[in-house]
Amino acid sequence: MGVSNLNPWSRIVKEAWDKAFFTAKFFCFLHVSNTYLCTFAFVYGPSMLPTINLSGDFILADRLSVRFGKVGPGDIVLVRSPENPRKIITKRVVGMAGDRITFSVDSKDSSRCETVPEGHVWIAGDNIHASTDSRKFGAVPYGLLHGRVFWRIWPPEGFGSLRHVND
Repeated sequence: MGVSNLNPWSRIVKEAWDKAFFTAKFFCFLHVSNTYLCTFAFVYGPSMLPTINLSGDFILADRLSVRFGKVGPGDIVLVRSPENPRKIITKRVVGMAGDRITFSVDSKDSSRCETVPEGHVWIAGDNIHASTDSRKFGAVPYGLLHGRVFWRIWPPEGFGSLRHVND
């Protein structure tokens, strides 16, 4: 009675174990991919108009470029906000360490010049009139960069590369 009744249950348990193990491996793969290789993000707002739509774009950002120091002027990046660490913002890299940046302070054409310190980047929105960026909070530590945006997935009419679109 005991051994003959266990055989069907052992197959069910083995099959459940195999599926659970496969699911665990899949989620581990997703975690490693999202943390170290590339990540998806929904970005929106007026600061990156016309590159990023006001209503939002679904984008793909690679994390390896940031890890290996391959981010440069003209790249669109995901950055942890220096003002609100819970927020990730999207901006364009304008200057790297050692670069001298001249920017407008207000609408009266008064300008200021700053040198980007070592280990920092200068970021700015494409729509300078509606962007909170390095002009307000200064150069951003390189460690706050999360990824370099390289592909727009949604909306379909904008599907494609986002590398140096303003060059």
